[in-house]
Amino acid sequence: MQTERVTFLTSRAQKAALDAFAKRSGQSVGHILREASERYIARQRDEAELEAELDALTEELEEALPQMRSSLTSMERSIAESRAALKEAREYFESKKR
Repeated sequence: MQTERVTFLTSRAQKAALDAFAKRSGQSVGHILREASERYIARQRDEAELEAELDALTEELEEALPQMRSSLTSMERSIAESRAALKEAREYFESKKR
């Protein structure tokens, strides 16, 4: 693997924390930073992909909503008609009992 040098500035406290973490994990500071940057880049890519998927789902939902509203209105109408027919049938049978 061909490598390139990257230099960055950090506070003494951050450098000490990096050194301590690297020592505890048995890794070099360079390895810790490479791993961290790879994860960061992957997370950013994953978040961008997720955002694109959410945008696509939002568009699909916006397109589907009018049909869904229409279906609900139709179902409400059908339920109202069924209730009216049941009420009429109940009244008919109650009148026959008398």
